[in-house]
Amino acid sequence: MSTTATYITRLRAYSQGKDILALQSDAPRMIAGLIAGFSELALRVRPLPRKWSVAEIIAHLAEDELASSWRYRQMIENSGCTLAAFDQDRWSRLGDYAAWNPWVALQMFRLLREANVRMLQRLTAEEWERFGIHAERGKTTVRDLAHHMTGHDRNHIEQIQSILQAG
Repeated sequence: MSTTATYITRLRAYSQGKDILALQSDAPRMIAGLIAGFSELALRVRPLPRKWSVAEIIAHLAEDELASSWRYRQMIENSGCTLAAFDQDRWSRLGDYAAWNPWVALQMFRLLREANVRMLQRLTAEEWERFGIHAERGKTTVRDLAHHMTGHDRNHIEQIQSILQAG
């Protein structure tokens, strides 16, 4: 199994049989609880030279939610559209994730997530099945992307827990 397929399978397992919108709604609160009491400096420490700090992970979550906002809306409006992939490391460099204030990044993530969940809660059964063709993952429905984002949250929440416990 390819690295991409393994990653997708792991993310799907996080959300299988669960209320994805409840999990998505809770993710920003979970992260806020995890980082409460830590200094900004502590949240900026990288666990290894080429691995993201907690602050960088939160900035990534915020920008990925921004990309997902666009993807959801494009699929709903233009079912069958092309969904470009993006290079998260390039986005991190261009967006200077290392310089982001982690609480500002978390606020951006929370606000974008609230808007997305509010929209997703209003979708019809047919709208959940609208889709795009993702450059790396192929046909992806709105439902698939929502499951993916739920697993993506959980994956990064576990990374944050691990970094903070090791620090």
